Amino acid sequence: MTLRSVSALIRGTIFVRDLDRATAFYAALGFADVYYEGVLTDPSASTILGFAAHGPLAVRIVKSGGPNFGMIGLFLIDPALAPEAVPMATGPARIGEVALVFYVRSMADILTALRAAGASWSPEPELFVMPHRAQQEVCLRDPDGILLNLVETDPAEQEETKREGA
Repeated sequence: MTLRSVSALIRGTIFVRDLDRATAFYAALGFADVYYEGVLTDPSASTILGFAAHGPLAVRIVKSGGPNFGMIGLFLIDPALAPEAVPMATGPARIGEVALVFYVRSMADILTALRAAGASWSPEPELFVMPHRAQQEVCLRDPDGILLNLVETDPAEQEETKREGA
């Protein structure tokens, strides 16, 4: 897998149940470089998230190499704050749910790696047909139940500036 074989469309933060398990999963997706790792000890970190008390937040921000965009922040909230855990989602998308979108060069290679790293729901990809193109796509869930959409295409297409299908 090359450093540019996977890239994220957004910079995102995910609050995880297990920092090491989440790190291994996203490393299998190509986010193996650690941009930042530490424990946020200033009370502002808890306050921003809406907690009245303070507890440290362990954080690991991972990226796929190259420029510092498309990073994923993995956060573990201090259990002393008694954070409510969102029930773990399974299966297809739900109304109001957000999906993280990733372009991948090889769907087969990525799916094998993600299933081995703990994908909690992982159907087979489908050929997604639009009037102007067709591509392999699949939605699956990470170990915390976060919905991901994988699109098999050259990640360099993100750098194009023209309107798609025009």
